Amino acid sequence: MLYAVVDIETTGGQPSGNGITEIAILIHDGVKVIDSYETLINPNQYIPDYIQALTGIDNEMVMDAPEFNEVAPKIYDMLKDKVFVAHNVNFDFSFIHHQLSVAGFQLKSKKLCTVRTSRKLLPGHASYSLGKLCSALRINLNDRHRAGGDARATAILLTMLLEKDTDGVISQSLHKASKAQALPPNLPEKYIDALPASPGVYYFKDAKGKIVYVGKAVNIKKRVCSHFTGNSINKQRQEFLKHIHEVDFTVCGTELMALILEASEIQKNWPENNRALKRFEQLYALYTFEDQNGYMRFGIDKYKKNSKALYTFSSLLAGHSMLRAMIAEHSLCEKLCFIQKNRESCTAHESGNCHGACLKQEHPYSYNTRVKAAILHLKSSLPSFVLLDSGRNEEEQSFLLVEQGKFSGMGYISFHSDVQNMELLRSCLVPYPSNDYILNMVLDYAVLHPEKRLELSDFT
Repeated sequence: MLYAVVDIETTGGQPSGNGITEIAILIHDGVKVIDSYETLINPNQYIPDYIQALTGIDNEMVMDAPEFNEVAPKIYDMLKDKVFVAHNVNFDFSFIHHQLSVAGFQLKSKKLCTVRTSRKLLPGHASYSLGKLCSALRINLNDRHRAGGDARATAILLTMLLEKDTDGVISQSLHKASKAQALPPNLPEKYIDALPASPGVYYFKDAKGKIVYVGKAVNIKKRVCSHFTGNSINKQRQEFLKHIHEVDFTVCGTELMALILEASEIQKNWPENNRALKRFEQLYALYTFEDQNGYMRFGIDKYKKNSKALYTFSSLLAGHSMLRAMIAEHSLCEKLCFIQKNRESCTAHESGNCHGACLKQEHPYSYNTRVKAAILHLKSSLPSFVLLDSGRNEEEQSFLLVEQGKFSGMGYISFHSDVQNMELLRSCLVPYPSNDYILNMVLDYAVLHPEKRLELSDFT
């Protein structure tokens, strides 16, 4: 078996929009290096100052160097039919695969990452960066951050790994079905091995254990592994994969529960790689209070977590639409509901729909009676039910609780328990914050599956 040990220097951290400035390829026969190729490459773009300082390669040095498409046939011939080896292999491979593709060559190679392999065969090191690992192993690393120097050090490291590998770890990782070739360099396989093929939520964490991404899945293992397939040159994806050090998960009984948990966890942790997080926020709410004249008043205001809201909305328009409907149905005063301002009396008073509370012509008791009736009507019209569904195993079933138009939470209960015992359900309930996104998912599911819905009026 032949290995192609590769190192490149580039103008930036991702293939999209950046170019290669230098490449070194060492052909290794499993014992020693038997062939090599090294050249500067003109990337046809400016090399940033910090890259020049890091590598020592400046714009003048690459001015007369060949462009990548000129050396692409040579590079492809050296890499094809060999195991592509690099320290953090997906970085180098993504660049070269992209550049070869542009030049008309499709590289299909097995990949071996010396970062991942070193973690397995040489455990216990504080750092597996090439510089620090070579220092710990006493590998001479000359011309650091130059393709030739780094490639030669990686070839020596490969020789050590092959000698150390008495259990066939490398051959196993090169197996066509091996997931190790696709995994991020800092993610140990044990985390993938522990993943279940169940619905639930998964968490990607960085080196400090901070959650950097939350996702939901019908099959956790399959979904997690799908993040690591392909050779995308997208900058965001490349950075994302680089910072994954751990995968954690929570199994759920159903996909709906996974969706709810995902939304709640995103709102709680605000991971940097999750998008469209604002959709989970409650922005406005309907409140009631009694003013200094004794009139009960409705008002739409920004949602406050610690305040007691009658109802919540994701938009001001939705809140005003609901309030206007309540005003019309219960003959309330638009001015006392803050719908109209800068008027002595509301317009509805002229038509007779308002009884004069805005002018203090109606007694607060009479007006408040209709406000209380409006509140009762609102509460009675809001759905209150339990959804029963599959559990995490055959011994339990899941339930979701909606009370007066708000999602209260979810949990699991034994199949042998009385599901219509509200006290028992509450003892098994895990509360979750309600918002329009979650509530609408639950309501839509209840419409599609009426056989799983139990009205709270039937409970004891």
